Amino acid sequence: MSINPCLTDHKSNAGDVASEYFINDLFVAQKIFHNRPRKHVDIGSRLDGFVAHVASYREIEVFDIRPLSCGSKNINFKRVDMMKPLNGEYINYADSISCIHALEHFGLGRYGDSISTEGFTDGLLNIIDMLKINGLLYLSVPVGIERVEFNSHRVLDPIKLVDFSRNYGLNLKEFYFIENGTVKNKINLTKTLKLVSTKKYILGTFVFKKQS
Repeated sequence: MSINPCLTDHKSNAGDVASEYFINDLFVAQKIFHNRPRKHVDIGSRLDGFVAHVASYREIEVFDIRPLSCGSKNINFKRVDMMKPLNGEYINYADSISCIHALEHFGLGRYGDSISTEGFTDGLLNIIDMLKINGLLYLSVPVGIERVEFNSHRVLDPIKLVDFSRNYGLNLKEFYFIENGTVKNKINLTKTLKLVSTKKYILGTFVFKKQS
């Protein structure tokens, strides 16, 4: 017999629903449910968060540089380094792609990826190539005053990100950010992006559409 006293659980909340990860993962998963794409691919998002939400109601392909053994019938895992040139089979591959809190890590070596100052842009360009014309990209990254925080993550200037993406065929349709535990969006995208770019850190979610 083992003694395992639990003396404080009765004071805890039923769960952690204030985390920006929880709020954002569920929010984007609900948008994908509403849009009902034919093929949805995820790049590097949390398996026990966002991917699990989506897999509860549809099939999802997951691309990640790290290995994974997954027995879920709705999760089709592929080990892919998204900083390297894509195999031809993945060009114009999906009409819906998500990358939730992952792209900001590319090229920093934190998850076994190669160190590369161009890791972020290489990854984003590959994602754009993977997306079909008129397809949607759901991209969540830290935004604010631009910087690299050692091997942890990048914080991206949202205006530069939108301008870069536009040069390669992505048109910003929607932008959301989490503040005080709430998903927010403003009607004026330009003013919102300018405001967010002055913050130290905000989790921003961009919904891009690929143009012809």
